[in-house]
Amino acid sequence: MRKPKILWVDDEIEVLKSHIYFLEDKGYDIETSSNGNDAIEMVKNNFYDLILLDENMAGLSGLETLILIKKTRPEIPVVMITKSEEENLMEAAIGSEIADYLIKPVKPNQILIVLKKNLEQKRLISEKTTVDFRQEFSKISEMINSASSFTEWCEIYRKITFWELESGKFPGQELSEILYNLNNEANGSFSRYVAKNYISWLTSSGSDRPLFSHLLMQKIIFPSLIPGKPLFMILIDNMRYDQWKTLQTELTPYFRINSEILYCSILPTTTQFCRNAIFSGLMPLAISQTMPDKWVPDNVDDEGKNEYEEDFLRKQIIRTGLNIKWSYNKINNSHEDKKISEKLDVLLKNDFNVLVYNFVDILSHARTEIGVLRDLAADERAFISLIRSWFVHSVLFEMLKNLSRLNVKIIFTTDHGSIKVTNPLKVVGDRESSPGLRYKTGRSLNYDPSKVFEITNPEKAFLPKTNISSKYIFAMNRDYLIYHNKFNQYAGYYKGTFQHGGISMQEMLLPLTFLEPTL
Repeated sequence: MRKPKILWVDDEIEVLKSHIYFLEDKGYDIETSSNGNDAIEMVKNNFYDLILLDENMAGLSGLETLILIKKTRPEIPVVMITKSEEENLMEAAIGSEIADYLIKPVKPNQILIVLKKNLEQKRLISEKTTVDFRQEFSKISEMINSASSFTEWCEIYRKITFWELESGKFPGQELSEILYNLNNEANGSFSRYVAKNYISWLTSSGSDRPLFSHLLMQKIIFPSLIPGKPLFMILIDNMRYDQWKTLQTELTPYFRINSEILYCSILPTTTQFCRNAIFSGLMPLAISQTMPDKWVPDNVDDEGKNEYEEDFLRKQIIRTGLNIKWSYNKINNSHEDKKISEKLDVLLKNDFNVLVYNFVDILSHARTEIGVLRDLAADERAFISLIRSWFVHSVLFEMLKNLSRLNVKIIFTTDHGSIKVTNPLKVVGDRESSPGLRYKTGRSLNYDPSKVFEITNPEKAFLPKTNISSKYIFAMNRDYLIYHNKFNQYAGYYKGTFQHGGISMQEMLLPLTFLEPTL
């Protein structure tokens, strides 16, 4: 293993020989310089893992040397060693992005601790994380094998998501591979659990029945409204729970979590079905029967499948008897995002404001079609990073900061998630069959029934039919459904893409979080 290489810059370096011998005995490769000018040249021509820099030197001062080092090699952590604790000196050093500082006289053990903290912290934390996960792994496996309720599955998903996000902070593949396999095991069992219970859930009122999409407004959102106190509902289309937890960390300085639940998406887990159900308060069959002019058949390639959400929400508010001022806003691009922010004063006069952001869904589809995006977001971890980058640079984030200062409460949620698909399944269908990759509907579908969840009578699942003999089939876990025509071509094209419409924890177990400003 390569020894960490340290540059120690001090105009009295000769009197520090005992410290240097101590650190070399601990496994560090120490090079020295007695002045800032030489140190800068050494940094230009050599690689160092960390620099120890004396602040009070003849010639170039420590701060002057620090500024020039950062211009040359900004990525190298610098630990400032100073005789002074003056506030303005510390502010100047911290403003120049020092990694740490020590006050003279320093002892060898103090320096050793600083080196371990700055050079080995990630490794040490990673090792501890791995040990902790190995202890937790068997518990999660036991939970998967014994889970018999929706609440238990939510807890399993939370635990797996936590460890996936933790593992993403550290290098190495071992933990990631273990988690990937654990996730597949959990999704296989979860898919079978949903297939066994889904129809009965829709018609029962048992205590273990999940909170479904069409009940979200009536059960959770509307009861939270207080006249005269604006509530903002932010719905980010196609946002998974792990993606939300990453965005949540960015909001922590501004909001605290009042409560958080996981609710259950209806099937199919697509925008047309789920989001229309949320805003109408109705299942898809009821929408198609009561408002046939606003329901586009699933086998029709039409962009108008989600054009009536505002009308759906209006009808639900009237049906509920709410006397509130409200607005519905759909944001598809940065221009619309900016317009919403500019009319914030108007929105604050409403009791309820719904903001639907389509960015994550657009990004997911663009990743499938655009090779460079597929390379940038090669896996779940990279895709999350891309979403986080969008969020922290978005007008939405700035608006949320403003809402925090104005003491406005926020509800964050989504309509469905997605999963990275890896295993193609062959399906035979006719021209009237739907084109989706995670579910299909039609009258002449031919498939292996042991590998999908089939609904032969859609009315039992409150789903509309394109004709009298239509059925629905849903892919489970990481499977995706490809028609037999040009099977190999399309199976290869869509492998590794993020899709939605089927059954997995990532698609169905969705966050709904109440945020209150941190005052």
